[in-house]
Amino acid sequence: MTPLYPLGLKLDGRRVLVVGGGAVATRRVPALLAAGADVVLVSPHLTPALQTHADAGRITWRPRRFEPSDVDGAWLVQVAVNDPSAAAEVSTAAEERRVFCVRADDRHAATAWTPAVTRHGPVTVGVLGGGDPRRAVAVRDAIRDLLAAGLREVERASDANPGQVALVGAGPGDPELVTVRGRRLLAAADVVVVDRLAPGLLLDELGPGVELIDASKIPYGPAAAQEEINKILVDRARAGHFVVRLKGGDPYVFGRGGEELLACAAAGVPVTVVPGVTSAVAAPAAAGIPVTHRGVAHEFAVVSGHVPPGDPQSLVDWPALARLRGTLVVLMGLKNLPLIADALLTGGRPADTPVAVVQEATTATQRTVRADLGTIATATREAGVRPPAIVVVGPVVDVLTKN
Repeated sequence: MTPLYPLGLKLDGRRVLVVGGGAVATRRVPALLAAGADVVLVSPHLTPALQTHADAGRITWRPRRFEPSDVDGAWLVQVAVNDPSAAAEVSTAAEERRVFCVRADDRHAATAWTPAVTRHGPVTVGVLGGGDPRRAVAVRDAIRDLLAAGLREVERASDANPGQVALVGAGPGDPELVTVRGRRLLAAADVVVVDRLAPGLLLDELGPGVELIDASKIPYGPAAAQEEINKILVDRARAGHFVVRLKGGDPYVFGRGGEELLACAAAGVPVTVVPGVTSAVAAPAAAGIPVTHRGVAHEFAVVSGHVPPGDPQSLVDWPALARLRGTLVVLMGLKNLPLIADALLTGGRPADTPVAVVQEATTATQRTVRADLGTIATATREAGVRPPAIVVVGPVVDVLTKN
C-alpha cells in the first residue's frame, strides 16, 4: 500500500463529526474533547458515558440517523458504526465534501487512520502499523512502557493472568493519576468494565481486541444493576479472560469494590485490588485545599452524601460530624447539599464555617465554588455546579488562600 503521511491535527474549536453512539464512540470522543474539538455526535442512541457528555454540554447530540448534510462544516469525520452500508454513506458524503474520514469498520475504505496512541506528560506518540492494528498496538505499548519505566525492559504484568479480575482505581479524573500498576494491568486486559467517572482518555489506549463494557451509573438516573456487573465480572473471568474493573477514584471508597470482590470470591474467581487516588483527598488538593494542616485541622472525615440526613437508610451520624473540629469531605452530596448544610448547622457547626465545592477535579473543566456553610447551598445552585463534585467543610478551605 502507499505509505501514509503522518500528521498532527489542531482541532481546538474545530468541528468534528462522530457518527455512532456505541462503544467505539465512547472510546474516541474523550480524545477529541481533550484536543478541544467541537464534537457533534449523530446517533439515535448513546451509551451512558456519552449521555453524560451530552448532558454536560461537552458534545452536541443529534438523536437521529445520519444525513449527508451533517458533514457540512466538519473538519474531520469519525465513523463509529458497524453497519458497512451506513458507514459507506458517511464516507461518501465526506469524500464529496473533501473532508477526511476515519472508519472504525473498514480502515481501507477510510481516507484517514487514527494511530494507536500513548501519552506521557506532554509527549504524544502515535503508531501506524501499516494496516495491522495489532502491530500498531504492540509497538505503541512497548513505547508507552519504555516511557513510563524510564527505558527499562518491557514486561507484561506478571499478575495479568487469564481467569482473573483486577479491581483498578483509576483516580479522580486526570488519566495521569492512575497508578503505574493500574495502567499496566489495563494494558494487559482482555475485558474492561468501566464506570462513568473513570478517565475517558485511558480507554483510548485500549487495544482493538479488548471488549469494553460500559457500566456507567449516572447519579439518580438509569444504572446497571450491581448484580449484573458482578455477573459480568464472574462470567468473563470464568471464560478465561483477564478482566479489569476500572473504577473512578479508589475501588473501596464508595465504589462498591468490596461487593464485587465478594461476588468474585464466592464464584472462586481470583481478584487483584489496585488502590486508586481517591477524590476525597485529590479534589481538595487540586483546588488548593489540604484536608489537614498543622494548627488548623488534625482530623478529616469522608462521608457519602448520596442518602440525605434524616433518611431512615442513612448510616451517617450527622450530629457527631457537626461536632468535629476538623475537615469534613462529602462525596456524592451535591443534590442533598441543602439538607446536609442544615444538618451541620443544627448540630452546632458555625454558619461562617468555610466551605468549598469542587466540580470535576483534576480535569480541564475543574472549577471551585467557595462560600460559608450558611450560604453554600445557594451559591452552588446559582453557579450551576453539576456532578461529579465534592464538598469540603472546615477552616482548611481558606488556609492557603490567606497565606
